[in-house]
Amino acid sequence: MAKVGAISTDNTSLLQLYADNRTSLTRFAIRLTRSHSDAEDIVQDTFFKLSSASSVAHSPKAQLSYLFQIVRNLSVDHYRKQSRIKKHHDGSDVDDAVSNSSPETSYSDTQTLNQIDTALAELPERIRYAFERHRIHGISQKEIASELGVSNTLVNFMIRDALLHCNKSVNTGS
Repeated sequence: MAKVGAISTDNTSLLQLYADNRTSLTRFAIRLTRSHSDAEDIVQDTFFKLSSASSVAHSPKAQLSYLFQIVRNLSVDHYRKQSRIKKHHDGSDVDDAVSNSSPETSYSDTQTLNQIDTALAELPERIRYAFERHRIHGISQKEIASELGVSNTLVNFMIRDALLHCNKSVNTGS
């Protein structure tokens, strides 16, 4: 379970939040990259981004969400970099799933991911938070309800609404 600290106007609490949640961030990155070593690199890069970032004054939940967003963005960047490497080299060091996909499939998958990312950014913060915690991080709806101070039923509806919004965005191409 992710730990949430007090509100702060400097990077100290954000760096402490990073340290407290490093294992969760690494597991998240492993799920995205399917590689333990790549995930470790991404989480390390996250630390460097935080240490050089300007002050962040948000709630602890927003700070934690910010950390996971950095990991997700760095994972997408990593995927794109691996795709470029594969395109210019033989691809022997690239994951089999990537090396077996056609350029059209890779492009389509990237477009779909971008549409989902845009759709998630359009959601209210609380709905996005509940959706990401449940669908990406695997946190139970009951735990999320407790974190947000709402009912389990409301969390269920929030996750459903986010999923419907993402599906609509992907299916309409908006």
